[in-house]
Amino acid sequence: MNLILLGAPGAGKGTQAKMISEKYGIPQISTGDMLRDAVAKGTELGRKAKEYMDRGELVPDEVVIGIVKERLQQPDCRKGFILDGFPRTIAQAEALDKMLGDLGMKIDAVINVAVPEEEVVKRIVNRRTCRKCGAVYHLIYNPPKEDNKCDKCGGELYQRDDDREETVRERYRVYRENTEPLIDYYRRKGVLFDVDGTKDIKGVFQEIDEILKKFAD
Repeated sequence: MNLILLGAPGAGKGTQAKMISEKYGIPQISTGDMLRDAVAKGTELGRKAKEYMDRGELVPDEVVIGIVKERLQQPDCRKGFILDGFPRTIAQAEALDKMLGDLGMKIDAVINVAVPEEEVVKRIVNRRTCRKCGAVYHLIYNPPKEDNKCDKCGGELYQRDDDREETVRERYRVYRENTEPLIDYYRRKGVLFDVDGTKDIKGVFQEIDEILKKFAD
């Protein structure tokens, strides 16, 4: 069962990918993890990627695709995989299709965790992090017992720069620009499934699980 997870920042993709991975025994693969792994192993593509990363530049699509190909040929992907955060553009999706075709593979389902912009903003802007121990709170869903004070260590809670509203809205704008074309791309292929990302974590997983049962061996 080969899957792609799409969704805005704050949609909960990572949490759902972890739950799918645990239930179905297939690895969750994120672009960041793959790049770090290839660099650590010192593969030819990993060395190429490191050159770009060291210069603070984006790693070109052909290098990323090569690293994805290396990763998908590892033994733990025999039963399937979950791509989380890749592809991000139509060009990457087309390159992925060609590469999977070369490997005799295909994408079975693309799960789009749909969350409207205002819900994303509410989820992320209300996050607070402890300066001392790094514990994360949410002013609406998981507030601290005392204002601006960590329950665990008493440290001061603060809002990270990338949790500020203007940053969140910019990230959502970039997501829409890059990802909405992908939603249409996979819908036309007949493999896209929308799930309601505004439900609680268990509710979202139940929806995804109902879809995946059709593809499980």
